[in-house]
Amino acid sequence: MKLLSSIFLAAAVRYLLMHSDYALTIQNRVEVATPVNSWKRALEGAYLYANGTNPYDGDLYHQNPYVLVAVWYLLQKAATLVSAVFIQLEIGTILMLKTAASVLIKEMYIHQQKEKKHFAKWTKELQISAQDLQNIPYYVALAYAFNPYTILNCVGQTTTVLSNFLLASFMLGMAFRWRTLSCLALALETQINIYPCVLIIPAALYIAQRDKSKLSSIVGTCAIFVTMFLGLNYGSFALMGDWSFVDATYGFIFNCRDLQPNIGLFWYFFTEMFDHFRTLFLYTFQINALLLYLFPLTFKLHKEPVMLLTMLLALGVVFRPYPCVGDVSMYLALLPLWKSISKFMGHNFIVGATMLVTSILGPTVWYLWIYSNSANANFYFGMTLVFCTAQIFMITDLFFAYIKREFCLRNGMHITIDGKEARIALEA
Repeated sequence: MKLLSSIFLAAAVRYLLMHSDYALTIQNRVEVATPVNSWKRALEGAYLYANGTNPYDGDLYHQNPYVLVAVWYLLQKAATLVSAVFIQLEIGTILMLKTAASVLIKEMYIHQQKEKKHFAKWTKELQISAQDLQNIPYYVALAYAFNPYTILNCVGQTTTVLSNFLLASFMLGMAFRWRTLSCLALALETQINIYPCVLIIPAALYIAQRDKSKLSSIVGTCAIFVTMFLGLNYGSFALMGDWSFVDATYGFIFNCRDLQPNIGLFWYFFTEMFDHFRTLFLYTFQINALLLYLFPLTFKLHKEPVMLLTMLLALGVVFRPYPCVGDVSMYLALLPLWKSISKFMGHNFIVGATMLVTSILGPTVWYLWIYSNSANANFYFGMTLVFCTAQIFMITDLFFAYIKREFCLRNGMHITIDGKEARIALEA
């Protein structure tokens, strides 16, 4: 009953804001809408498609053909229900996240009970309790439903709402070990944003945990994902009649062709950079966003694929070229899963306060820069840089807290060296 009441309230807030005077302003905010998720661009693409023009011929539309056809069909059949569709997608995301979190926390609890004999005494406060099995999934649902970033994302009617729905579907399939659903949802999301493709690794590791032949299971899951991704791309070719969408979607994201300001790091660097350095830094930034953290994190967290999923999802959001607040809200919703390690997270207040302040100051300095002409791009980039830094602090704090908890579970909370109590510290 509490969950239903919360969902109703979250839907009501979204509906009221979507039909308020603030809706258009939110849709046009660069923190909410980017070239790859803008509803305005989606409408333009659907209009061109309806009139027999290939929307990928110009430099306007950069979303995949399935989104294009879906938006066109929605406008043709139920244009008055667009806001209802977005809200329904949000409700579906909330329910799937809650269900997936229920399964994942239960699995973590069962694994903890099996390993409990190896735990040191007086570490009960670090363990997942039976009560957490009920509370944490509810907290996950609330963290998504009432996150201001999520609400802004829905009110702005960005296609990131669909991306979050697909990611929630992927996590639901992963939690229940439904390989086909998990791979299909991730393949669809990869078509939209590319960077979530690395999430197939934690999914494959998680699904393989119960299989006798773990290697063949991992390879099989990855093979299904790649096959579905290639099949979906061929389906896109069949829809459009040519391959022009490849360069307009994947090529546009990889080459970072639009330097419109957003909450990421790409736009300012490539605006200021000399052209002859562009290729080098483009490859460097893209490797950093896509592959750099995959192998070391997988090596360290291969026995904890849920933590690996959280880390890769968060890092992909921070370092991608066109992030928005809706992307940030997705990984923030997963943080309640790690309630048991919160004792070791020492920067919660600093990170929270920094994200709050930069979220408020960002639109303020944007107004000073664009409308008042009393500031410049450095002011806005300063806010985005601090915002990204706060996220990085939170991600590293979460990772170090996880390692500290694992150490303390087996060695105890109070460790002495030469009769003096030692302090557990990790250096980056």
